[in-house]
Amino acid sequence: MDSKGRPNHINDALCQLHRNCWYKYTDSKNQVYANLRLTDKIGVDGELVDNPVTELPSEETVNAKLKEMQDAFDVKNTDVAKARAKSYPSVYDQLDQLYHDITAGKLDATGEWYKAIKKVKDDNPKS
Repeated sequence: MDSKGRPNHINDALCQLHRNCWYKYTDSKNQVYANLRLTDKIGVDGELVDNPVTELPSEETVNAKLKEMQDAFDVKNTDVAKARAKSYPSVYDQLDQLYHDITAGKLDATGEWYKAIKKVKDDNPKS
């Protein structure tokens, strides 16, 4: 991951595909797909066991997973998403608003929770 936490290397994707240290590189200084190999054993609960992963994922699968992770990061970290995240009431306040809206029978567009969320979205449009 880069300094902002955005996935930027196949290791990021590989770690999401399977648990434990199931892979290694034939050249640790050149960590590219061509140098990727399965390990024979993995550590589980302090024990070495046979690696349950028996086949490397294809390069296309790894690259697709990395792109999926990057896209998810980008969506979550757009300027709009950041602005909205800063503007939303706290979870505590939202739950309190929902409680009062339910009690008042206003679990619709007339409720305070809805109005507060709508204001944030209106103030920070996606486009």
